[in-house]
Amino acid sequence: MFLSNNLKILRKRRHLTQDDLATILKIKRPTLNNYENQVSMPPIEMLMKLSDYFNISIDTLVRVDLSALSQSQMRELENGNDVFVKGAKLRVLTSTVGSDNEENIELVPEKAKAGYLTGFSDPEYIVSLPVFRLPFLDKERKYRTFQISGDSMWPIPAGAYVTGEYILNWNSIKNGQACIIFTLNDGLSFKIIENNIEQKGSIRCISLNPLFEPYEVPVGEIREIWKFVHYISGEIPSEQLEMNHVVRTLADIKSEVGDIKNKLFQ
Repeated sequence: MFLSNNLKILRKRRHLTQDDLATILKIKRPTLNNYENQVSMPPIEMLMKLSDYFNISIDTLVRVDLSALSQSQMRELENGNDVFVKGAKLRVLTSTVGSDNEENIELVPEKAKAGYLTGFSDPEYIVSLPVFRLPFLDKERKYRTFQISGDSMWPIPAGAYVTGEYILNWNSIKNGQACIIFTLNDGLSFKIIENNIEQKGSIRCISLNPLFEPYEVPVGEIREIWKFVHYISGEIPSEQLEMNHVVRTLADIKSEVGDIKNKLFQ
């Protein structure tokens, strides 16, 4: 359990002394000191008071090591985003910071995407990724850049580098928002989102390219969602996709005609 150290962290982040917090909680300072030094465990009534005061769930106070969280994660937590869709399980994102203690933007190039499936929560893997900074992005938010493949999100071309902002509270995602979704089954996908979490417990993924059919992803399969911020590409969109449309349409027609012929002969 991490309660004792978490209490110290949360108290100090609010610039409170033990006397200050003890007064707020209406307990004696030695009692609070015992909580912070693992001498005694607060009763459930006191855990509820602590949860209410810090706006953090009891589950997170006890189970999550707050010292392992980045500054942006702590800010999200303190802003009330202590949720895993529905409930009180905090998603802990592995990230890196520079020598100035500000967060980097990690780059996941095409060749590193396979490793992301198993290394997304491994500090050693994340540290091995290239990092950079973009001065026009908000320092209070967490960003990561992914190189995309395929033409499902045309006119954003294959090979483009798409930067996303980490989303902790998935319920906040608006319909029509472009996002990078990471699941253990399908890896990284860049899609337009239809948020059906409240109604169906899933999100609907839609491609900009109409040749790709929409599909539903249960939230239980999702590990990360990054809201689209911008993309970087060395390519100028061309008419190549129109030809791809024609080729694929002809292939679909050929397949359908073949199915009809087979049924007729049968």
